[in-house]
Amino acid sequence: MVQQGIVKYHVKLSYEVDGLVERADIIGAIFGQTEGLLGPEMNLNELQRVSKVGRIEVNSKSTANTTAGEALIPMSTDIDTCALIAAGIESIDKVGPFDCSFKLETIDDVRAAKKDDIVRRAKEIKQKWATKTVSEGETMLNDVHRGDAGKLSTYGPSKLTCSSGAFDSTWLILVEGRADVINLLRAGYDNVLAIEGAKIDESIKELCGKKDTVVAFIDGDRAGGFILKELKSVVTLDYELQADPGVEVEELTPQRIDEILRPIADEIKNGKPAPVLKSEDDKSVSEMAAKIFPNLNETLEAVGLDGDQKEVFKVPISEVVSKLSSQSGIKYLLLDGIITKRLLEGAKNAGVECVIGHRVVKLSDSDGMTLKTFADLGVS
Repeated sequence: MVQQGIVKYHVKLSYEVDGLVERADIIGAIFGQTEGLLGPEMNLNELQRVSKVGRIEVNSKSTANTTAGEALIPMSTDIDTCALIAAGIESIDKVGPFDCSFKLETIDDVRAAKKDDIVRRAKEIKQKWATKTVSEGETMLNDVHRGDAGKLSTYGPSKLTCSSGAFDSTWLILVEGRADVINLLRAGYDNVLAIEGAKIDESIKELCGKKDTVVAFIDGDRAGGFILKELKSVVTLDYELQADPGVEVEELTPQRIDEILRPIADEIKNGKPAPVLKSEDDKSVSEMAAKIFPNLNETLEAVGLDGDQKEVFKVPISEVVSKLSSQSGIKYLLLDGIITKRLLEGAKNAGVECVIGHRVVKLSDSDGMTLKTFADLGVS
């Protein structure tokens, strides 16, 4: 017999008999009057033998001189076979000596029903898990607000918000505001200090001077670019990071925060030296980008400059990789687009030292080149 787990369709038929009959009479008529009607391979007995048809279930209700009810046939055949069997049963006109009629009501796809159940259950699981996650997040936030385990603190005469690890850690992460500090705590980073405003407090310089590595982690908007520029005028940064374009640090998920900061944390843990960014070079690059940007923005073009910042070529972005393969003496590459891995490989082979674009895709290694966005440089 067909096992419940492999049933594909339920063929449901209603029937009416002009006389009093038993359930066994209905089943007998279904088997007997369809035998040989559709060929030997379509006999219900044969289909049951090869587990294509399951146990036929019949219910009946009798009145004074009639019997009516429904028959349910579980099947694991294709839909065409189901339709033929249903049509064959509809052709039955006798149950014993009594006239009768069968009518197909539905052919239900059991798998579709299972899919609905799976989707419904998945929604329940998601809702339960999301509620649990939110609850855990609220608990963590409340813990931070209460200062549990000494996580949240203040620094300097201006009482800038920081996490407790900011004092003792060998490296420091500078963010824009209090909410950013809290969000990084959720992600497991407790060496964080908020600069709290575009005007950089002088006390930040003193703390940064005591650290081996200083990281700026700024919002991914235009204001973030300006704050980064202001910050670099006060302290020496080893790493400059921004949230995804248009996203604030406080809006990032803990997972995304870890994706951005983990490579730096691993480098520091493994004792690798952090690349120091020279402020004079940054100033020069920023001024160059500011001059090029107005004539480059929204053109979908790329510009290659030599060491004297003189234009060597200007081509559509679609042609820049092939252009680089036949070009030398390019130090700076500016483009009205995204810095991709393919473009980076072409730039490396051409000896390019600095690439500037609107956005940088996630890369595991910049191959020693300086990668900047226009927002990083305060240009937009």
